[in-house]
Amino acid sequence: MTEVPVDVGQQNKILMLLPGYNCGICGYARCDEFAGALTRKKVDLEKCRFLSQEMFQDDLAKIQEILKEIKVIPEEEKIVGVLDGYEADLILKPLPEEESCRETLYPFTREEIKAGEIIRYRPLGCPITHFARVLEENHGLITVHLVGPCHRLDSEAEFKFKDVGVCMVGGFEGIIEGKLPRVGETVRFLPYHCMMQKVHSGVVVQLEGRRALIEGIDLKVWAPPLKG
Repeated sequence: MTEVPVDVGQQNKILMLLPGYNCGICGYARCDEFAGALTRKKVDLEKCRFLSQEMFQDDLAKIQEILKEIKVIPEEEKIVGVLDGYEADLILKPLPEEESCRETLYPFTREEIKAGEIIRYRPLGCPITHFARVLEENHGLITVHLVGPCHRLDSEAEFKFKDVGVCMVGGFEGIIEGKLPRVGETVRFLPYHCMMQKVHSGVVVQLEGRRALIEGIDLKVWAPPLKG
């Protein structure tokens, strides 16, 4: 395999943006060795765990731009909603070993909802009926995993569900694919499980590595659609 030539100037720029702890967690003894390995395509940027912290997000973005300039990492492909053609900042994928992003719902029903139950509901502003398993209930808010939507229901008794009507979606929790946002930033995102592939918007309220909690969910995205 051909060795990628070192661009010393760009390597030094990267070094100045790294945390500088020389911790060795990335597999290299010093940050200058890590910077050199980055320019040679011998290591992934995510090996530096500190760069995922909020205080280093500006430096991370600058390093990514440098690596794009020297063709170490490719330009990111645009994430576009199928239904409306809007561009999203990121895709929100399920947590490890889970089937869909977690959703926090505000049910309008007064009926008691318990953990473990299957519910049928329609998110406010969405035309699609959803089916979900309740993970937990907390003072009227419920956290769910989707097990539908589906229009053909299994007749077996084990698929009994409780119809709770319209629910407001208060938040999504999952793993970010794409550029990491900042806590407090309003983002446009595609929930991985969304059948309509519609871009949502919301505010990032928690971020741990690539695990994010996004609240203040809105189906309206105040940005012009991409032009063909």
